[in-house]
Amino acid sequence: MDNIVIEKPPAAVWPAAKSLATCAVTTAVLLAQRRIHLPRAMTGRRIRFADGTTASVYRETVVDRGPTGDPAVLVVCFRLVLVRGRGHALFRLESILNTPLFVGFPGYVSKLWMTHDSRGTYRGIYEWDGPALAENYARTLWRVLALVCVRGSIHYRVLPGIRRDDFLRNPDAVAEAVGAAGDRAWWLPAQPVLSEAVPAVPGPTVPGPTVPGPTVPGATGATGATGATEPGPAAPQQTTPGPART
Repeated sequence: MDNIVIEKPPAAVWPAAKSLATCAVTTAVLLAQRRIHLPRAMTGRRIRFADGTTASVYRETVVDRGPTGDPAVLVVCFRLVLVRGRGHALFRLESILNTPLFVGFPGYVSKLWMTHDSRGTYRGIYEWDGPALAENYARTLWRVLALVCVRGSIHYRVLPGIRRDDFLRNPDAVAEAVGAAGDRAWWLPAQPVLSEAVPAVPGPTVPGPTVPGPTVPGATGATGATGATEPGPAAPQQTTPGPART
């Protein structure tokens, strides 16, 4: 693994706006193609970090894509302004609406959404194909987060040459490789989170727009282009006469 990428200042406003607009368009295409999924295998997994805080995974977002050639882990943290108590639960529900802000960026592979820790800090643990792409995303995201976050609370780290599951499975090796042992790093798990590869447990697909297919007339049970069952002509029913009333 190459050296860790320490954070740089946020991207300039106009390049960030352009990147976010492009991301939103790409996200719409991914939704239409039903390539965005929410696996459940990691949901509920608790992670204790080297700074002594603990958080849980409450959502995972994955995109169908080709093999990852240049893996990198990105960890982002921030604290929201004026979000307290039940507001955290509302934020977790609302945060699904933020998907277009990241899932369409070039190189995006997956994201683990973490609950807030005891200090009110949220984290996201991402896998990217390309550390430079991960850094560009983090610096762009900073511009958006700055609108709703405590000043000075936004940070990120990029770890080139490592996959997310390896990062969670062997954090001691990561710490040794980047010289972070004993640093109480906010981004580093304090102990192994995974003992083996995460099984491919399917989750819901984020629905895209539905394209109606033609109705296929015919016998009952025929299947149309949409995959739905098309009703055929109803068979006549016999009526059994009852006793006449006087």
